[in-house]
Amino acid sequence: MHSKTILVSCGRTITLERASALFSSMDADVRSLKVPPAQALSSGHGLGVDLLVIDDTNGGCDISAIEAELASGGDSALFLMLDESRMKSVRLPVRVTSDFACSGASDDEIKLRCRRLLWPGEMTSDADFIHMGALTVNLATYQVKVNGEPIDLTFMEYALLSFLVTHPGRIYSREVLLSQVWGFDYYGGSRTVDVHVRRLRAKLGPEVAQHIETVRGAGYLWQS
Repeated sequence: MHSKTILVSCGRTITLERASALFSSMDADVRSLKVPPAQALSSGHGLGVDLLVIDDTNGGCDISAIEAELASGGDSALFLMLDESRMKSVRLPVRVTSDFACSGASDDEIKLRCRRLLWPGEMTSDADFIHMGALTVNLATYQVKVNGEPIDLTFMEYALLSFLVTHPGRIYSREVLLSQVWGFDYYGGSRTVDVHVRRLRAKLGPEVAQHIETVRGAGYLWQS
């Protein structure tokens, strides 16, 4: 699955600072537009993104033109921030997947609506994401990224990593990890844990791997 990309055209309601706060917890690459959205789309710079977010609370955007550009350029979804006073006059797009919220909407509502556009039928919440420095773990989709780049893990490597990062600061013996991650029916030796830890460290890279500490004679610890 490719990394999701959000392009934001800021305004008086969704400022740069608010956009950063809104989308920082999502598993997506977020960029802000330096030019009006219609200009960016017509020049091709805004095409190919998964979600275009436009703060149109001032009413300056030609939504029909933006819809036409998006419809001709791929599968980008559109989210509009609108002033409540314009609800009777605004014609919402029908040729692209879209949603909107009024200027008084809470951050939680905006994030929920944007997630539905990015991951239709596969809802996630802030609680599904663990961010720890360069590491991002999506507990809903079993995806792991380091510095925004996806890491190819086997299921058991992912299961071991997700267990450790969701139980930080506690030492787990190899036997406990076998029962908690592999299950009580697993009959392999405890060295299986060592092999998977070694592979995890290699795949995650030194910046993240240093969080997996070996406690001599005791087991392993995820140090946040």
